[in-house]
This record gives sequence, structure tokens and C-alpha cells, in this order.
Amino acid sequence: MPTAAEVVEAEVGDVDKLKGQKVYVPIYSSIHSWQKDRYVDLTAILSIRNISPVDKIIISKVDYYDTNGKFIRNYLSKPIVLSTLATKEFVIQEGDISGGTGANFIVQWDSDKNVAIPIIESVMVSTKHNQGISFISRGKEIEHH
Repeated sequence: MPTAAEVVEAEVGDVDKLKGQKVYVPIYSSIHSWQKDRYVDLTAILSIRNISPVDKIIISKVDYYDTNGKFIRNYLSKPIVLSTLATKEFVIQEGDISGGTGANFIVQWDSDKNVAIPIIESVMVSTKHNQGISFISRGKEIEHH
């Protein structure tokens, strides 16, 4: 009789698996508005979701860059473990427009064995002026191992 972990592993056996990735994630801390020189500031949330029900992953880098590719800040002082089915979020507050309209994160995650590739995306939201805006952007792999 298989264990619960073996049953779950068999169910997720068809997903793509890697030992780690470096991922580019678009972030919009502000977007152009109805006029060329007007902007709407947004709260931007980087979301890293470990979709594996059996394996943890290590997040080793979360670096933030502005529209021109200039490094702004590192969000990690040391690697963090992301448990099974867990999510880690990093928030850029609505008033922080240091990244501009073309900001991005570079995220590095690793594991000691092949695991289900996590979902890494950004969520941008604003609810100013009796109007709501929200959208997401998925990360794009730039390197894997």
C-alpha cells in the first residue's frame, strides 16, 4: 500500500521539475494613466508559491531593479525555506515608485533534488479615486539547473 506522500507524488508526477531557477518577474509600481505625463501608483506584490505537496524549496535571491535595470535593493538577508504548498510575498507599497513603470525582480530558488517548479508572479493593485485596477504578471525563466 503506497504512503500518502507517494500517492501525492504520483499525482504531480506529470509536472515540470527542476533543481532551481533564476526568474525575471515584471513589476509595475506605477503605470501610465489617461494622459502621457500622468501616472497611477500601484501596490505591487511579488508572490512565490511552492506548488509541491511533498518538497520544500530554498529562496536564495530576491533582488529589485528599476526601469533602467539599476539595482534598488535585496529583499533577503539570508536564504529562506519555503515549505510545501507555502507562499512568500514581498510588497512594494503604493507610494514607493522607485522602480518606475518597468521595474522587475530577479528571484533565485533552489532544491537538492528535482521538484515541481514554483509559481512566481506579481500582482499589482490600486483602489484610488473610486476606481479599482488590478492585474498580474508571470515570471519568466532566465536560467535553470
